[in-house]
Amino acid sequence: MYKARSNLLNTAAMHGALILYMIIALFPVFVILINSFKTRRAIFSEPLALPNAETFSWIGYETVAQQGDFFLYFQNSMIVTVGSLFFILLFGAMAAYALSEYRFRGNLLLGLYMALGIMIPIRIGTVAILEMMVATGLVNSLWALILVYTAQGLPLAVFILSEFMHQVSKDLKDAGRIDGLSEYTIFFRLVLPLVRPALATVAVFNMIPIWNDLWFPLILTPSEEVKTLTLGSQVFIGQYVTNWNAVLAALSMAILPVLILYIIFSRQLIRGITSGAVK
Repeated sequence: MYKARSNLLNTAAMHGALILYMIIALFPVFVILINSFKTRRAIFSEPLALPNAETFSWIGYETVAQQGDFFLYFQNSMIVTVGSLFFILLFGAMAAYALSEYRFRGNLLLGLYMALGIMIPIRIGTVAILEMMVATGLVNSLWALILVYTAQGLPLAVFILSEFMHQVSKDLKDAGRIDGLSEYTIFFRLVLPLVRPALATVAVFNMIPIWNDLWFPLILTPSEEVKTLTLGSQVFIGQYVTNWNAVLAALSMAILPVLILYIIFSRQLIRGITSGAVK
């Protein structure tokens, strides 16, 4: 009785701490949004004040609409992000299931080898990646970004999902095999629904870096027709003059889709983070 109550209090405290962290983390987003509706003078004189009748202005969004095809940039970012997350979750879950379910020689070494990608940043191999993309003719194509981001996200996905796969009841999977279910059916219909919080956690952890990344779009997809939203926003940042109204408006447009998806997945994210933390 006492232990159950203690676990409940610990879980509630952890949920409260995570919610507080989310509020603190979202404060810069709030500042960007309110300043995107202000005049340039108001941005620098009262950055934390809400826009009023004197300071309200649409100039930033008007500039964004007039310069550059931001609807195309938005579409490219959505295709790259959604496509990358699909392959990360699919291949990551399949690899994690194989490592956790089947015992074979080299199982542990293979898991450690796949986890090396967490410790070694993929940007170290930028030159080699660019050479491969040139050789395969994928430069200035969205597939180049999708492949790179998939490779970048797989190590963390396998590391997280394999731990959750171990917690799935072996009796449940054996019962499915006795009923004649194939391994693919067991994986997609029995295992994946039970690790949904882990899938949401992996999706959120990979979604934000992919959406906000500037490095690989700048190197692999600099052409106008395949620019992402983050790369397209750089047109307003100059060496000597920066159009802050347009920059803040573009950033607000880039933040909102991720913020909406983050709110949608937040419940599953918290469950995924806290799962197993309190016994």
